[in-house]
Amino acid sequence: MTATQHARQDTTADLEDRFISRLLDDIRHKRIGLPTLPEVAIRVRKAASAPNVTAAQLAQLVGTDPVLSARLLQVANSPLYRGNNPILNIQTAIARLGNSLVRNLITSVVVSQLFQAQVPSAIKHRLKTTWAHTIQVAAISHVLAHKFTRLMPEQAMLAGLIHDIGKLPILMQLEMFPSLLENEQTVDRLVTLLHPQIGKVILEAWNFPPEMVAVAAEHENLARNPGPQADYVDVVLMANLYSHVGTSHHFGITEWPTIPACDKLGLTPEQCLITLNDARAEVMEIQKLLTT
Repeated sequence: MTATQHARQDTTADLEDRFISRLLDDIRHKRIGLPTLPEVAIRVRKAASAPNVTAAQLAQLVGTDPVLSARLLQVANSPLYRGNNPILNIQTAIARLGNSLVRNLITSVVVSQLFQAQVPSAIKHRLKTTWAHTIQVAAISHVLAHKFTRLMPEQAMLAGLIHDIGKLPILMQLEMFPSLLENEQTVDRLVTLLHPQIGKVILEAWNFPPEMVAVAAEHENLARNPGPQADYVDVVLMANLYSHVGTSHHFGITEWPTIPACDKLGLTPEQCLITLNDARAEVMEIQKLLTT
């Protein structure tokens, strides 16, 4: 390596260190705009968690936002949830779906809007790719939770949707470091290094429960093993692994039997592949719901 190449390498390393230091310091001192939940989403999530809330009360809240209203009607009439008769109003949709699913769907709409917001062209492709991966992991998480655990599939889907939420502010901040942003390998390295920590901060700010905060913080820790029972981190971790099968990503060549999450779900790679192949229509339907 020439002296010029060494100097360029040192400069890139210095820039990366400066970027990381600045990003973490800005977040620590609340100088960076982290993604926030809209007020209506906060109110609906809070109300849906109340033990005595009625479908009529939730419908009144949801009805203040046309996007959320349209999404609930769409989901209630989708092949996954529809009954014999079409659902034509919000209150009936909420009664059919249940409060827990409504709460998660509201958050899924917000997350999809965050990933598909108008952004500078320099990071638009990155966000689009990240969102495509996110909905794939969410759909697979739903299927794995349903087939291999007693966890709630809808909650697992939401866990898949928020697992990479930490990537958003990293990419936004990288726009201020164009020389780093133009290097694909550098961006990959920074995003991989930082997004679990940043995701944890975001979900804590959203007042998400600890088990969901852990999804953002620990979904890439393949050695994680806090206890014998499978949790949402385990489900998302395995869905994330499966999403990279056949790709050049380092997770695509990981030995599954050595991963505690795989053991807790009672999965072999063959079983997972067969199950997800059989459930391909369900996975595609969930992805379609999340992309529309």
